Amino acid sequence: MGEAASARTLFAPLGPTYDRYAAVLSLGQDPRWRRFLVARIEAGPRDTVLDVATGTGAVARELLARTGCTVVGLDQSAEMLAEARRRLPASVTLVEGTADALPFADSSFAALTFTYLLRYVPDPGATLHELARVVSPGGTIAGLEFAVPRGIWRPLWELYVRVGLPVAGRAISKGWAEVGDFLGPSIRDFYARWPEERLLESWRNAGIGDVRSRRLSLGGGIVTWGRRR
Repeated sequence: MGEAASARTLFAPLGPTYDRYAAVLSLGQDPRWRRFLVARIEAGPRDTVLDVATGTGAVARELLARTGCTVVGLDQSAEMLAEARRRLPASVTLVEGTADALPFADSSFAALTFTYLLRYVPDPGATLHELARVVSPGGTIAGLEFAVPRGIWRPLWELYVRVGLPVAGRAISKGWAEVGDFLGPSIRDFYARWPEERLLESWRNAGIGDVRSRRLSLGGGIVTWGRRR
């Protein structure tokens, strides 16, 4: 099963509890990471921003609150979009689709966000090209991903993803137990194939300039952002 199919199968049934337990399993950091992500976006009430892998709409809600922009959310999961529809105002347009074949014309959006996406696509470099395609020149693009901490924090991270996450997941439900078992190996394998510097170079090769990144929470999360050239 590919990563995209794994994500769809694992997370689709979890929409009603996703935000609550994503915060729990990230030790309370997930909402903070999303706020930092949205703060990288330059947009205002006259702009339209695309939120890719919108899930339950947590980033879309933050975009609305922080910028007052018009938001379009895209996700591959109809179940997650149904949950987002329940939580978001009717002004937010929700679209079912995939990040590697966006159903939008070139330069359709003033800015773009994505969350926990690149691990689940066949070719992160090609997907970044596709994301950049739909953003107007000069528009900001920002993405949030899990990361593997460096230095002295790496052993603690390994302990948490090998023991803490699976135990916590099993304490919540069968569905979250599967997530707890899946996340650590998925993150570790992704960065073995796509080290941070390779990812940053892929951003640049996708036509995104002024690329920067910030590791958060001892390196457990990373936000990368830049400007469409």
